[in-house]
Amino acid sequence: MVGGSCDGCSVAVTGGTHPRVEHLLAGIIPGLPRVELVHTVVSTESGPEWVHNLFMAERGELDAPYVITWEGSIMDESVAAATGGYWMGLGDDPQTGRQISSLEWLDRLAPGAAAIIAIGTCATWGGIPSAKGNVTNSMGMMDYLGKDYRSSFGVPVVNIPGCSPIGDNYLEAASATLLFLNGLGPLPEFDELGRPAWLFGETVHRHCPRAGYYEEGVFAEEYGDK
Repeated sequence: MVGGSCDGCSVAVTGGTHPRVEHLLAGIIPGLPRVELVHTVVSTESGPEWVHNLFMAERGELDAPYVITWEGSIMDESVAAATGGYWMGLGDDPQTGRQISSLEWLDRLAPGAAAIIAIGTCATWGGIPSAKGNVTNSMGMMDYLGKDYRSSFGVPVVNIPGCSPIGDNYLEAASATLLFLNGLGPLPEFDELGRPAWLFGETVHRHCPRAGYYEEGVFAEEYGDK
């Protein structure tokens, strides 16, 4: 599901290899269920047929638990509604024709979700749209749902920051969460910011292939230096 998004996080995930997205969709990873992807861009369904999946999830009519991956900032729809508009819509109400906002769908589906994963800096911390003075009053998932939120399976909001994030970070965290939901693994350990502790325990700097030059004080001072 998307809020104020550029879709860059989705693109980043397609480049991940541990595991590959297509392996999750094919259900060929031992211990993990086959994932049925409902995505605003790559799903084969569109329009009312696509939105029907969300209505089925809300009514508890799916054959399996559902996991929400949220991409993009969460925008305050009350601001847009004051002038009769909305920031981000995801389909119409078939009974009234009213546009349903992404945020309304989140409110409807969060209580029954098996897990919620916020991917990217916008979804985790609010991103650039949350900067001071922005009219959207944007925020991240944990700010919106609260740090005490727990899914129907007892999973807190899972934060995978980065602009764009490392695709493997998302795929590894999602896989660990799916193992837990499938009853084949423990609840993953998260740090105080809701990030997978084993993925974000150290800075990117420590694993940079050029970090040795920094430690030795060897710096490029002009173009052409090596």
